[in-house]
Amino acid sequence: MKALTTLLFFIGISTVAFSQTLTGEMVKDWERAKAYTLEYLEAMPADKYDLKPTPEMRSFAQQMLHLNDANYGFVATATGASMPEGAGGSEKSEDQSKETVIKLVSDGYDFVIESIKKLPAGQFNEQIQLFGRFDMSRMKAIEKAFEHQTHHRGQTTVYLRLGGVTPPQEKLF
Repeated sequence: MKALTTLLFFIGISTVAFSQTLTGEMVKDWERAKAYTLEYLEAMPADKYDLKPTPEMRSFAQQMLHLNDANYGFVATATGASMPEGAGGSEKSEDQSKETVIKLVSDGYDFVIESIKKLPAGQFNEQIQLFGRFDMSRMKAIEKAFEHQTHHRGQTTVYLRLGGVTPPQEKLF
């Protein structure tokens, strides 16, 4: 019985250590994504934030605000965190100036990072329903959020090029 108790104790410690490592790695990835996205936002000249590659597409500002709104939605659902008042509707904001977009997007990434840090490691594998129709683990929903923000930031590479700007150097690590 003592051997079984000892074994369970070490399994528990290993699980906690693994979960803390997983949380730390996710936080590092999101911090890197925030820094990279802010480089994109800083690179685009203020007078080009309304640039649209075609009339029916989102502007540069709208793309980044869409990325931000989705970060809030995905991660609030994934972690159970309450979104701050007004979060999730930034794409429809009247003020889409460079200064405002940078602040909103930066605040959104801070929300994501803090929400992940606060999520108890034992809850990563809990099943949730994302957007009322997709069954997945909390961790998978966070991964989907990361995939989504990467996709939309990548789309804005074209906007930067059309605006005469060389995109920031990729940040894989």
